[in-house]
Amino acid sequence: MALAVRVPRELSARVPAEQRGPGRGRDDVRLLVSRGTAVSHHSFRELPALLRAGDVLVVNTSTTLAAAVDGRLGPEPGGGPVVVHFSTRGDDGRWAVELRAPEPSGGTRPRGGGPPGMVVRLPGGARLVLAEPLVPGGGRLWWARVNVDVPGLLGRYGRPIRYGYTDRDQPLSAYRTVFARPSPDGSGSAEMPSAGRPFTARLVAELAGRGVRIAPLCLHTGVASAEAHEPPYPERFEVPAATAALVNAARAGGGRVIAVGTTAVRALESAVAGPSRRTGAGSVRAVAGWTDLVVTPARGVRVVDGLLTGLHEPEASHLLMLEAVAGGPALRSAYAAAVRERYLWHEFGDLHLLLPEEGAHRTHC
Repeated sequence: MALAVRVPRELSARVPAEQRGPGRGRDDVRLLVSRGTAVSHHSFRELPALLRAGDVLVVNTSTTLAAAVDGRLGPEPGGGPVVVHFSTRGDDGRWAVELRAPEPSGGTRPRGGGPPGMVVRLPGGARLVLAEPLVPGGGRLWWARVNVDVPGLLGRYGRPIRYGYTDRDQPLSAYRTVFARPSPDGSGSAEMPSAGRPFTARLVAELAGRGVRIAPLCLHTGVASAEAHEPPYPERFEVPAATAALVNAARAGGGRVIAVGTTAVRALESAVAGPSRRTGAGSVRAVAGWTDLVVTPARGVRVVDGLLTGLHEPEASHLLMLEAVAGGPALRSAYAAAVRERYLWHEFGDLHLLLPEEGAHRTHC
């Protein structure tokens, strides 16, 4: 869905919360809470009081990579500058990449990919060769072969992906959440699972003390289409057996399953076995692999009751998922309030908690 609101440029969060004033921390952001079309306004530190014993927060443990690397086009010296965004590692060792044109401000702008066989020279003698579009007929993301170990290359020469609405480059630590865990093969997310960013160890301990359980899963996010707002491409994910058991037990006991971020929704809903929740059948199972699931209002959600997420652009494809969780009227009411009350957008911005209406019967499809 597209929302009929305009987000003023000044509502883009340009730096992390902890850099907006002395004594501020990651959790110094605001929290908009939706229960149906009713909205209320809170600080993020109030989150434990807004949940209840028996609820389960499903979090993404993927660590963020320094996925942007400067390069030069062509096999010989003298080619034009380009920024390579490394998106996703394929099962065959190739990487999905996006080529971007550098801006003087330090940001980037879109540029066409291809043709097949194009060479990009990277630091340290590395070379990337484009093979084919990730999606037939597409031009933004391409499969490419690289002649060196990519996680090692990113560790030496990479920096976090940055978009033009931010003021400056940030250290990689600013893009990693308290839940992030390294993968044995060096994989990770091209972009931060940002809904988890405001959590601190203290807040997690307070949640646990109130009987709220934390259930980890992993989905490695690819490079978003910041301009075109395309649906997500296939991504690697894993739902552990312990998380599947915890979610199933919460559902059986009347607890709410609340995903932290759209990535957690995509992974969890990809792990549902059985026809649908409307019939009472189906449960979450342990699974690992690739998901191409796109959650829409027509598909609905089967195990997710609520969602903690950032504020998305009014035309972003992610809004279809939010509508599937909360419904169109709730979303329109929330976004109108967010603009009116001057909430901040994007990965360093404020958060939005979508909860079921009090006393509402679960009607997942």
